[in-house]
Amino acid sequence: MTVDAETNAGTLAALLDRYRTDEALIPPADIAVSVAFTTCQGVRHGGRNGSYRNQVLSLRVGAATGSCAVEPGAVEPEVVHACAGMPVVDLLHHEKLPVQVAALDAYLTHLRPHACDARAETVQVPAGDSLQRSLARAQHVTGLVDAPPGGRVLVIGVVNSLLACLRDRGLRYLPCDLKGGTTEWGEPVVADFTQVLDDCEAVLASGMMLGNGTFDRLRESVATSGRPVPVTVFAQSGAAVARELLGRGVDALSAEPYPFFWLTGDASPLFLYRGPCPR
Repeated sequence: MTVDAETNAGTLAALLDRYRTDEALIPPADIAVSVAFTTCQGVRHGGRNGSYRNQVLSLRVGAATGSCAVEPGAVEPEVVHACAGMPVVDLLHHEKLPVQVAALDAYLTHLRPHACDARAETVQVPAGDSLQRSLARAQHVTGLVDAPPGGRVLVIGVVNSLLACLRDRGLRYLPCDLKGGTTEWGEPVVADFTQVLDDCEAVLASGMMLGNGTFDRLRESVATSGRPVPVTVFAQSGAAVARELLGRGVDALSAEPYPFFWLTGDASPLFLYRGPCPR
């Protein structure tokens, strides 16, 4: 295998292509989406100054739900409704990448639920208010990050609770988000991760990168950097899709399939994967 082929093997594009073209992997035509819906979220935790909003596309296949976050309003209701009843194999060719990701996520979760995966460590985000649960989840997620004491972590997809927990671990961080702006503590947020990747020893990346088309750019940048840069993914978006990329661009994963921690005050599971997951 050539260097380029090795680099491409760990891309989302290559993974999607395998499930479109490999006879052993193409979803059967009778496996279809039964329910398609979006969840719109507005958040302002008690004691925090900032607020934010999210929208998540979710598709149901059997007992499994696959999800992909999108920019609010980016996927029209008509597109969502049209997914209901469609075969997964057809949705893998959909014109919108978030639909492809959500469909593959649902199919992979249907085939291999995280709760039944012996490779995953199952932990609970305890019951509590929104900030308590956000911080509890962040402690588990940041515990996966492989960085030396005092090392700098590139955080792509700014979640203030993650930054607070990294700081508690004695790690420094460089926050990055396509929207730019500032963190809860007034720190500048970089819009382009390639500008600061060389300054970091590890990466903590949101699964949202799968749906907005930036994950493969990160994968290529890390693979061609000439040095080891461990990548941890925290995924509500494409949790099972990211699992397929373990050992091929993803070094550790916090998988959180629907329903997400912010939908309820009840205890809920996280599935933690460390290291490659060989087939």
